[in-house]
Amino acid sequence: MLTQYTSIDLLLFILYGLLLAVSGWYFNRKTTTTSDYFLGGHVMPVWMVAISVLATSQSAATFLGGPDQGYRGDLTYLATNIGAFIAAFFVARFLIPRFYALKAFTVYELLENRFGEPAKQQAGLMYLFGRVFASGARLYMAALAVAMIIFGNINASSVISATLIISVIGLVYSIYGGIRTVIYSDVMQAITYVSAAIAVIVALWLAIPADFSTVLEALQHPSDGQSKLLLFDTRLDIGPGGVFTLLSVFTGFVLLNIAAFGLDQDMTQRVLTCKNAQEGARAMLLSVVMVIPVMLLFIIIGLLLYIYYQRPDIMSTGSGAPVPEFAGEQVTIFMYYVLTDLPAGLKGLVTIGILAAALSTLNSGLNSMSSVLIQDLYRPWKLKQHDSCAEEHFVSAGRVAMAIVALALALMACLCYYWQQYSDTPLLQFALGVMVFSYSGLLGVYFVTLFTQRGSPASVLTALIIGFIIPLLLQPYIMEWYLPESMRFSLGFTWQLVIGTLIAGVVCAVGRPSGKTWQEASVQ
Repeated sequence: MLTQYTSIDLLLFILYGLLLAVSGWYFNRKTTTTSDYFLGGHVMPVWMVAISVLATSQSAATFLGGPDQGYRGDLTYLATNIGAFIAAFFVARFLIPRFYALKAFTVYELLENRFGEPAKQQAGLMYLFGRVFASGARLYMAALAVAMIIFGNINASSVISATLIISVIGLVYSIYGGIRTVIYSDVMQAITYVSAAIAVIVALWLAIPADFSTVLEALQHPSDGQSKLLLFDTRLDIGPGGVFTLLSVFTGFVLLNIAAFGLDQDMTQRVLTCKNAQEGARAMLLSVVMVIPVMLLFIIIGLLLYIYYQRPDIMSTGSGAPVPEFAGEQVTIFMYYVLTDLPAGLKGLVTIGILAAALSTLNSGLNSMSSVLIQDLYRPWKLKQHDSCAEEHFVSAGRVAMAIVALALALMACLCYYWQQYSDTPLLQFALGVMVFSYSGLLGVYFVTLFTQRGSPASVLTALIIGFIIPLLLQPYIMEWYLPESMRFSLGFTWQLVIGTLIAGVVCAVGRPSGKTWQEASVQ
C-alpha cells in the first residue's frame, strides 16, 4: 500500500489532512438552525457559490472522465456547454426567482405550492432515487482513483474498500457544518484539483520530445483517421456514439442542464445560499463560464496521454530514453500515468487533487439529499405529530440523514463498478447517462407546471414514474428481455432523456387542472 510514494508525497498527504481537519472545525462553528445548515443563512458570496456549483458538476467525473474522453475521443464534449448556457438562462428566468419568492429550502416546494404536499414529497423521493444513481456513479469514479492509489489495482475488493474510505472521510468532514462547510470545502478542493491538472499538463508537455506543431499535427491526424481536435460534430447520429453531436447539444444537453441547474437539489441548493435571486442567477451563469476552461484542462491531459502512450514514433525521438508503454485498462489511463511516471512531490500533489475531487463528489450529495429528506419528508411528518419542534432537532436529524445517504451512495458506487464494467461505457458518458433516470420525469412535470394549467397530484406521480421507466426500457440490456434481436436498437442517453421528458410531460398534462393556476399559486 502506498509503496509508490516517497516521504515528500506522504508529507503532503499529512499537511492536506491537517488542512481538512482545521477548515472543517472552523466552518462548523456557527450552525444552529436549518437555514444555516441547509441554506448557509443566505449569505454566501457569488464567486464561492459559482466555484461550488462548478465542483459539484465536475469533481471526480472530470478528473477521470476528462482524460478518458481526451484519450479515447476528441474535444466535442466542450461543445455541450452551448446547451449549458441555454439551460442556465432558462433557469435564471423561470425558476430561480420562484425559489426565492417562496423562500424555498428545496426546489420541490414549487410543486407543493401548485399540487399540494404529496407532489413535493413524490418529486423529492424521485430526486433522491435518481441522485443515488448519479452521485453513486461519481463516487464510483472517485473510488477507482483511490483504489489505484492505495492498492495499485481496480479489482472489486479494492474499489469497494476505497468507496468505504471516501464515504467515511467525507461524512465526518461535512456532517456537522452543513452547506456552508460544503461550499467552503468545494472552493478549497476545486483550487486543489485544478492546480493539480495544470501541473500534470506541464509534466506531460516536458516529457514529450516534440514541438507544438508536431503534437498538433499528430492530434489532427491520429492513426484511426478521426481528428482528436474536432470540436463541433455535425453528424446525424442518435446512437451512443453521437451523444456529443450538435443535434444532441441543442436538445438533450439543454434538457440535461435545465434539470441539473434548476431541478436537481444537489446543485440548486448552492444557488439558494446567495442573498437573493439575482445573485443566485449570477453565480449559476458564472459557474457555466468557469466549466469550459476547467474541462478543457482535463481533456488536454487525455490528448497528451494519447501522444505519450500511443505515438511511439514521437516519443522515441530525441534522448533515446525508453518509450512509455501503457499496461492497464483504458479506464485507468490517467491514474496509471500519475502512479508510474510522475516525479516525487508532484505525484503527491496530483494525488491530493484526486482526493479533493473525490471528497467534493461525496460532499456535494450529502447535504442536498439530507435537506430533501428532512425538509420535504421528515419535517412535515414530525410537525403533524407535534405542533412545534425545536430547530436543533431538525439539524440533528439532518446529520443522521447524512449518514443514511452516505451508506446509500456507497452501496450504489459498488453496484456501479459492475454496471460500468459490464457496459464498458466511457466514464464521462456513464456519469451523465445515469442522471436520465430521474431527470426525465422531473422535466416533464416542471414544464407542464410552468407553462400550462394542466396536471393533478395523480398525474404528477404517474409522470415521475413513467419518466423513470422509459429510459430504463431503452437500455440495451433491458431490451433483451422484451424485444427480439432484430428489433433492438441503441439510443444515446441524450435521446433517452428527450423521449422520456416528452412522454412524462404528456402523462402529466393528462391530469385535470386543479383549479388553481401557476400564477395564482406562486408568490409574486
